[in-house]
Amino acid sequence: MSEKTKFVNHMVASISTWHGVQPPNEVALRMLGDLEKLIRDFEALRGTMRFEDEPASFEAALVEAASIGVRA
Repeated sequence: MSEKTKFVNHMVASISTWHGVQPPNEVALRMLGDLEKLIRDFEALRGTMRFEDEPASFEAALVEAASIGVRA
């Protein structure tokens, strides 16, 4: 990774502090960068999705789960 972001630098420092290890190679650093993008993508969805948007499918899942028999 040619230029590390603040996030990657912070994560490397946190991992080193808490676990005593450094990322082993450039692939690990690139994966930290991918994690940063994934977090931003999820943050962009904030407020656009609601738990209540699909109550029928949730209720159907509850009914299906309740109908599963448990054998002793």
